[in-house]
Amino acid sequence: MTAATKVLTAHVPLPLANKVDQMALRLERSRGWIMKQALSAWIAHEEERDRLTQEALADVDAGQVIDHQAVQAWAENLGTDQPLPAPR
Repeated sequence: MTAATKVLTAHVPLPLANKVDQMALRLERSRGWIMKQALSAWIAHEEERDRLTQEALADVDAGQVIDHQAVQAWAENLGTDQPLPAPR
């Protein structure tokens, strides 16, 4: 049983299209396979980024924030002999 598919088209710059073709040749895979791999990886990355953003916004809504001045003092102190502990 094969999964249903849908054809998607996109105009991409020639240098990018050439890189896709080169990768397909190197890996002995089709251009479509390369595109599916790339799109799947990008979607997974964006979904994770969205999840982390939603998690961070929930922390802010719950009042779980760190004072900007505390973070700045910590960052400025990182290269010293006695760095400050990370703010909490």
